[in-house]
Amino acid sequence: MLFKDVLGLPHIKSHLTKSADLGRIPHAQLFVGPEGCGTLPMAIAYARYLLCNNVDGENTGGNPSCNLKFDNLSHPDLHFVFPVATNDKIKKHPVSSMFMDEWRQLLKEQPYGNLFDWYQIIGIENKQGLISVDEAQDIVKALSLKSYEGGYKVMIIWMAEKMNTQTANKLLKLIEEPPQKTVFLLICEEEQQILKTIRSRCQILHFPSLAETDIIEGLKKNFQLDDGVAQNIAQQAHGNFNKACDLVYQDSEDQKFEEWFIQWVRAAFRAKGNKGAIHDLMNWSEDIAKNGREIQKQFLLYCLDFFRQAILMNYQIDNMVYLQPVSANFKLEKFAPFIHEGNIVPISTEIQDAYYHVERNGNSKIIFSDLSIKLTRLLHKKAG
Repeated sequence: MLFKDVLGLPHIKSHLTKSADLGRIPHAQLFVGPEGCGTLPMAIAYARYLLCNNVDGENTGGNPSCNLKFDNLSHPDLHFVFPVATNDKIKKHPVSSMFMDEWRQLLKEQPYGNLFDWYQIIGIENKQGLISVDEAQDIVKALSLKSYEGGYKVMIIWMAEKMNTQTANKLLKLIEEPPQKTVFLLICEEEQQILKTIRSRCQILHFPSLAETDIIEGLKKNFQLDDGVAQNIAQQAHGNFNKACDLVYQDSEDQKFEEWFIQWVRAAFRAKGNKGAIHDLMNWSEDIAKNGREIQKQFLLYCLDFFRQAILMNYQIDNMVYLQPVSANFKLEKFAPFIHEGNIVPISTEIQDAYYHVERNGNSKIIFSDLSIKLTRLLHKKAG
């Protein structure tokens, strides 16, 4: 991964390369940004700049052998940690080193991929991945060794919010006082989920969502799309290049989520005083509960976004409405008037509460049944 392969974000590239050229390299940095903005590709390009002694603000002019190793993501001084769980092959004590082939596959095929993409590759979409204390022991061991090429060692921890408290506490001392020429690059989407004692030991760098022009450029470069198609997809992607890629391949989970959402809200509308519709809602809740927790969490986030888009359309803030339902029988402009100032806050609160309980292994059938009954009442609530 080269800096030129990372979409947009010239100010962040400039900050990282200039500080490296001046020798001002913080030993622990936290890259915070939304899905699909490029935190992981940027971290890899930055690690390459440090390890290969590249110059002039781009990954050129450095050690050819080092750069070749980076092309294959096989540099011995570059270490990765990411959430994992047991699967069909790994039955106990899973750690990142057991999944490196799959990790290289993700970085080759979906460098902007999200956590759910990763879970699908390693076959744990029905589980919740974790950075466990076993991983912390591996990190301590890996960084205790001397640098293979005598320069820096870089430890990239992707989705660092998936560290449990025990893991974070075990790494505190190492992150605060790492071995000489050791750099930690922690990457997360939810800064507040990182233990405060970890955050306080890192220099934090916030990444914005990608500009629409950058996504258009990336789509044209990677998929040879014409301007009109690329622009249409970029508008729907809303700053998320991973979503833009899904839209190109038309394999986004959003299509399935849209089907579930439409079925849900229609049943909720009918359910007031209608026993048959209540029965439909309960069946719907059972069907959603059969999916893995990560899928349930992704769906709840999708619902939250759908309701927010509806209220923006209701209040005619059209320049911020990017959602385009593919179902021919469902129009956002007809649904939008039912979402207003009288119910948007309680609907959002109930969905966020459901997400919280799913993440903490609550009974999914009860969670979605309860949410459905509450939605029935809230959808019929009058504005004002």
